[in-house]
Amino acid sequence: MKKVVILGSTGSIGRQTLEVIRGLPEKFKVVGLAAGKNHQLLAEQIREFCPDVAVLADEQQLKLLSDQLDPAAVPELAWGKAGLENLASLPQADVVVVAVSGATGIYPTVAAIHAGKDVALANKETLVAAGHLVMDLVELNKTALLPVDSEHSAIWQCLEGQDRGAVEKIILTASGGPFRKLSLEEMENITVDMALCHPNWQMGNKITIDSATLMNKGLEVIEARWLFGVSYEQIEVVVHPQSIIHSAVEFVDGSVIAQLGLPDMRLPIQYALTYPKRLPAKRPGLKLTGLQGLTFEAPDTDKFPSLKLAIEAGRAGGTMPAVLNAANELAVSLFLQGKLPFRAIPALVGEVMARHQNIGRPGLEEIMAADCWARATGAELGKGLI
Repeated sequence: MKKVVILGSTGSIGRQTLEVIRGLPEKFKVVGLAAGKNHQLLAEQIREFCPDVAVLADEQQLKLLSDQLDPAAVPELAWGKAGLENLASLPQADVVVVAVSGATGIYPTVAAIHAGKDVALANKETLVAAGHLVMDLVELNKTALLPVDSEHSAIWQCLEGQDRGAVEKIILTASGGPFRKLSLEEMENITVDMALCHPNWQMGNKITIDSATLMNKGLEVIEARWLFGVSYEQIEVVVHPQSIIHSAVEFVDGSVIAQLGLPDMRLPIQYALTYPKRLPAKRPGLKLTGLQGLTFEAPDTDKFPSLKLAIEAGRAGGTMPAVLNAANELAVSLFLQGKLPFRAIPALVGEVMARHQNIGRPGLEEIMAADCWARATGAELGKGLI
């Protein structure tokens, strides 16, 4: 029985992880849960899964959580960054699912790796901002970094048992989001509600907006570079609106191996948790005869410049990916608040990147300093784009 810690248990990935565990009770034991501010849902999860430790973002929320629990069945409670890092290092844990959003996910991921834990990673920002540091730590501590993103899970599955030296290129598929058929003029009128309606996936607000701008795919390009040790020249993004082929790998002999499945995040979550085994799942499978056709097209980086910006940041390396990520987080937040037009999201990110003095091979403190700088700079520049 694997003992699991879930960071971000009340978010979309966290809830689906618990659903997977609920379906395999003899295989997993939840020993730790962490959430942001949703103390009501966390209380429900604690009552069902009885973890040893629970963590919330701040002390006030923790008091509200404690008041909802049976005094005879209260787990050890903690809060804040230190609580999150300590939970990620929990001695009894075998695997830590990192499903928190944003650059804050870097610290507990690093803590888990230092503690020798396997990490099921659903936090894009960790590898985007600190890929070189994280992969060096994984190698040093001989731990496993298990991708949870559907695209990276697909690539991982396609590479299983293959000679990595025979990889010609990695093909990252993208749904294209809800606006791929709109003209530039029509994109001027995109509202928050429109952007939050993804055609295929049910996700959190931030990642849904990133999917609409194609920034999500750009971040995944950077992740793929670190996860699979390939160059940016070996990564191709292909728009596949049906989201059935989750990604593919082309080999030097011309063969292409792809992973197919319904758009359901529970599949890659379960694969990460049960690896190297595959276990039955009580979910609908893919029926090829039910497909009406699979189509593919090149991404339009004129309409969706976020993808191009992310690849530029990845190629630049150093602190530039952290700046890209932080500026994008800020821009998406401003858009969701109605303070920034949709098409101004990449404009703001690009302007922050243009003002940044890049630092090569940065340490974690330099990465987080660049993150803070980008947020402050973006906030100031954003005032002129409202």
